[in-house]
Amino acid sequence: MSHEVFFNEHHMSEEGFSYWEVYFIALAETVLVWEANRLVLLYFHNRYPALNQTRQRLTGIFLGCLLVTFAVRYLTIWFYDKTLFWGYVFPPEGYWYNILIALLYVPIVAGIYEGVYFFQQWKQTFAEKEALKIENLQTQLDSLKAQINPHFLFNNLGSLASLIMEDQVQAVTFVNELSSVYRYVLQANEKHLIALKSELAFIDHYFHLLKTRFSEGIELHCQVEPQQMEFLLPPLTLQLLIENAIKHNAILPESPLVITVYTDNADNLIVVNNLQKKVSTIASNKLGLQNILTKYKLLGQKDVSVKQTDTAFQVILPLIKNSIV
Repeated sequence: MSHEVFFNEHHMSEEGFSYWEVYFIALAETVLVWEANRLVLLYFHNRYPALNQTRQRLTGIFLGCLLVTFAVRYLTIWFYDKTLFWGYVFPPEGYWYNILIALLYVPIVAGIYEGVYFFQQWKQTFAEKEALKIENLQTQLDSLKAQINPHFLFNNLGSLASLIMEDQVQAVTFVNELSSVYRYVLQANEKHLIALKSELAFIDHYFHLLKTRFSEGIELHCQVEPQQMEFLLPPLTLQLLIENAIKHNAILPESPLVITVYTDNADNLIVVNNLQKKVSTIASNKLGLQNILTKYKLLGQKDVSVKQTDTAFQVILPLIKNSIV
């Protein structure tokens, strides 16, 4: 079958159609078929918009585009045939040729639109998942931070209650220092991360509370390299670790609890204390240490390492170099 089946040049010239007239008529036919297919695509995009509905959407688009393409081309050729628009009658094979040629373009048209749509939906879904992930992270971090305030206050009020019975003058000093320290707790707890130098400055003040309570029964040594002072960690991490050491160890002037904080060449902060477990164990919900472990996990950092021997308890905290939340 020659190209005369579509546009018979002899009759075309007799009907007086120029090259450009034929071009624009063909262009109009192409736009008509394209727009008909586009409406089908938009319909099924609206009906099955989700990525998990891709199978239903593609099935509907394929069948719908085949149907409308067949209908549009058939009606167009029927119009040409009955009006002798081109100056000749279309034989049956002319109908089929025109329809089949148009159907060959259906996968191209549908593929272009569906490819663009799928990419946009994937990008939107990915953005929504990331936003939800961040929101969930924020919620969990806020929940953990909310646990610290009452935890901190409860532990220090317990110390204060004991101190009141022993030394009321020291109790007054303890209350004044506690007020200053708790102000820092409230401010720092509004942040996800804080500089190590700020945390160490807080610990220096917090240690005065402990010395008021335990006197010579507790010691704190800090050895941190200056270049590591700007690294970050979750706020109140050191305070929770010190509380944990106090809670589980005997504190005696003749056998002090020694807590050492230092850094290594791998930019880890290491907190270690000598192990001298109390004779009577105290019920523990392990809130402090678990709080730290969970925060590091939520922030996507390396795992916190906890090691215990017969003589020492050690926690290794990876320092964070960049603010990530």
